[in-house]
Amino acid sequence: MTAPSTYGLSTQARNLQWLLTDLVEEVPGVNSVAVVSSDGLLLLSSDPVAGGAGGAGGAGEPQATPRPKGPRGASADLATIVSGLGSLTTGAAALMEFGTVKQTMVAMENGSVFVMAISDGSLLGVHATPDCDMSVVAYHMALFVGRAGHVLTPEVRSELRQSMENTP
Repeated sequence: MTAPSTYGLSTQARNLQWLLTDLVEEVPGVNSVAVVSSDGLLLLSSDPVAGGAGGAGGAGEPQATPRPKGPRGASADLATIVSGLGSLTTGAAALMEFGTVKQTMVAMENGSVFVMAISDGSLLGVHATPDCDMSVVAYHMALFVGRAGHVLTPEVRSELRQSMENTP
């Protein structure tokens, strides 16, 4: 996988993109990753179809090793799933008075979906293979959240949202 185009992005946005690319490339079993804002909008994606500043590989850029695509191959699908699971579990936690949700994991026959809170309502979502080591995926997600949480300011979220909207 080659590095995404980060032309015109701030240092903080480029660092977040680097962290996302590293998560996808370095963690065995991870198919795709999405960062979603508190209002459900896709901020960052590993889907190479997304291209531009938001993707972890632009259209036409060769990948070193092909990865299986995320749900239906679309970063928007993963973002929708992540946002929905985040909302559902937050509502359940409030109803049961369990406090804030830290992580959600759904294991299915053909894959797993992990959702972890980043900051200010933003979420990190990962679609992984059914045979992934769930503890390794969760550990690397926690590392991402720890590194990205203080960088994902309202200004950077706005910049990332705008770069995703401007992607062809």
